[in-house]
Amino acid sequence: MSARLTHRIAGLADIPVLTVVMDAAIGQLQKGFLDPAQIASSRMIMGLDRQLLVDGTYFIVEAQGHIAGCGGWSRRATLYGGDHTPGRDAALLDPAFDPARVRAMYTHPDFARRGVGRLILRLCEDAAQTEGFQRLELMATLSGRALYSQCGYTDIEAIEDARGGAAVPLMRMGKAII
Repeated sequence: MSARLTHRIAGLADIPVLTVVMDAAIGQLQKGFLDPAQIASSRMIMGLDRQLLVDGTYFIVEAQGHIAGCGGWSRRATLYGGDHTPGRDAALLDPAFDPARVRAMYTHPDFARRGVGRLILRLCEDAAQTEGFQRLELMATLSGRALYSQCGYTDIEAIEDARGGAAVPLMRMGKAII
């Protein structure tokens, strides 16, 4: 029997618990997809993006009194990466031309494969559509790619990001939301 999932908008006061969920997800859910050097390297290109919290576009999903996952969307140009990731761009996107971004999706390993990611994607899609966006894009890890495909996202471009040392394979994906 799966736990009832609830959700809310994350705030700056949630940073300590968000960091715990992100660290656990990065360290555990990528096993079997990446080797230890790639997992370590992925920490440079993953993690907390405070801009999402400031913008009010980041969700926390809770179950059984615990944070089961987090993720959000953005109206800004940065496609992926945390506060510490080089090359970020806070420019606002134009909903008439640009796709909104699905950003920083993490599920705590104790709640994996229980609908947390699907709920976050639905929340992101609904919120972006409300603001006039017609498309979403995201940068998928290998561990997240199957979920995104099952939710209607299609491959756009395969890349490798080696900013953390070892090359981490990623897939840019997109979906129309109108």
